[in-house]
Amino acid sequence: MNSQWQNADDDLAAVARLREAYQQITRELAKVIVGQNSVIEELLIALFARGHCLLVGVPGLAKTLMIRSLADAVALRFNRIQFTPDLMPSDITGTEVIQEDKVSGQREFRFLQGPVFANIVLADEINRTPPKTQAALLEAMQEQQVTVGGRRHPLPDPFFVLATQNPIEQEGTYPLPEAQLDRFMFHVRVDYPSEADELEIIRRTTADLETRITPTLNAEQIVKLSQIIRRVPIAEHIARFALALARASRPGQPAAPGYINDYVAWGAGPRAGQYLVLGAKVRAVLHGRDFVSHDDIRGVASPVLRHRVKTNFRADADGITADELVRRLLEDIRESAA
Repeated sequence: MNSQWQNADDDLAAVARLREAYQQITRELAKVIVGQNSVIEELLIALFARGHCLLVGVPGLAKTLMIRSLADAVALRFNRIQFTPDLMPSDITGTEVIQEDKVSGQREFRFLQGPVFANIVLADEINRTPPKTQAALLEAMQEQQVTVGGRRHPLPDPFFVLATQNPIEQEGTYPLPEAQLDRFMFHVRVDYPSEADELEIIRRTTADLETRITPTLNAEQIVKLSQIIRRVPIAEHIARFALALARASRPGQPAAPGYINDYVAWGAGPRAGQYLVLGAKVRAVLHGRDFVSHDDIRGVASPVLRHRVKTNFRADADGITADELVRRLLEDIRESAA
């Protein structure tokens, strides 16, 4: 019994440390990034939940800078991969080369690691490379390993893929397959800054200023904190609320509202419910609570569901987006009935 109480005390202390680390990380990022508070929060939720993120926004919104600054703030090894039409899978995962042993003179195959061997991998403009190369990330994202020449090579722990995508220019791009989209915990929308934030951006970037980000957490601490996050309790009715949201997004199901049947080709799978609960646990801790509320589920619903709700042609013709459908679901599904 004493051991159980000690573990509980340790977990509460770790939760408090995570809250403090979140506040410190946001202060460090504010040295470089102006505004975008909700985007930063969603990135950090995914980070502590050990999930991958897809950031979608027009060029010039500091998506790449945001990810690089986050890697600096948490003292993780960072690699950037610029996706292009001629990028090959081996350019990402690595390749085997023949090397000669200078002592024995024998030749042997040696694996040279690719840029995917890092804690944070920025897949810049991921939709600009063909599906064959996009698929090279699938095993890495799901299994945290790559297989080359029949041999498995584990990736560093923790491992995060943060991908960017330009929603405007679609010529010469390759939409991500649904199987890969589902591997991303969050689909994060990066919008234009406010007028005040944009003015501050202009002031900072046109002055002779040099900012330095101080690391807050290391890889070992992030792994430990993410394990404690999973021990945060969630009430049965809260978990059922997350389940109800995911199931209501599927057309043809008894729980699906009429507009889902009208506008959705297919809805969210079971992974959506998992990420709703896990993201809500992290959000609760970052907001200073050791329990999950309905608001936490609502707070992560859009980034979890918007890329898992596939609209049909009728929705496109009527101007109905996945975000609009998620908003309607959040309004219609009553917490008491979930």
